Amino acid sequence: MTDRSKAGSAVLTSVGQQEADPFERLRACTPARVFLGRCGAALPTRAMLEFQLAHARARDAVYHEFEPERVAAALPSHDVRIVHSRAVDRQTYLQRPDLGRRLDDQSAASLRRGNYEAVFVIADGLSAHAVHEHAAATLAATLPRIAGWRLSPVIVSCHARVALGDEIGERLGAHLAVVLIGERPGLSAPDSLGVYLTWQPRVGRLDSERNCISNIRPPAGLSYEQAAIRVAWLMNTARRLRVTGVALKEESGPLTLPRASE
Repeated sequence: MTDRSKAGSAVLTSVGQQEADPFERLRACTPARVFLGRCGAALPTRAMLEFQLAHARARDAVYHEFEPERVAAALPSHDVRIVHSRAVDRQTYLQRPDLGRRLDDQSAASLRRGNYEAVFVIADGLSAHAVHEHAAATLAATLPRIAGWRLSPVIVSCHARVALGDEIGERLGAHLAVVLIGERPGLSAPDSLGVYLTWQPRVGRLDSERNCISNIRPPAGLSYEQAAIRVAWLMNTARRLRVTGVALKEESGPLTLPRASE
């Protein structure tokens, strides 16, 4: 081999080693799309196809129809009531967020006040898939940690925004509304469940008056037990301090999250 050939081989070896993914360890720590590389001025084909697949899954999650009877069937030991917002279908729900924040007339008339400390509302939100997969298990993990609370029937709500829990809680006379809802899908998480807690729920409550626990989706996000610890701590502290939102700082302690590669 000539000196020139040896030099060329050394360059190729050096480039090959440099392109042996020096950011692999970083990507193992997060599902975020970081350092994907480039092919000319574009992404590599594999990265582009993975992005398009994630985008399609997120869109599917948003448009996926909710099955309230399926959720109710997953809660056989509970008294479950199914209600509807004023959004008559999925398309209307997506185009008119305001309609998803209020009950339709029939549902509103069906709720009766009682001596309730809390109401659990399971709502489709922007990812019915997340609710189908995680809501029942999250509730099951939470209930043993809040023994002694006076709970209303579980409310399963269709075409619902978070604020629908305010009207539900107000009509039931509950001190606290706990809304389990499908979160807005991201390109790495189309099935994330969130929990929103609001003290003294009533129509017109602000988002700043709520606490939120996000990213419940084992094994990539919070496990059901981890979420239950957070929910129970917030519920018990909200009852003691009689407040939620920016006035209530979540201090239940650190939780260990799984690595993205696990």
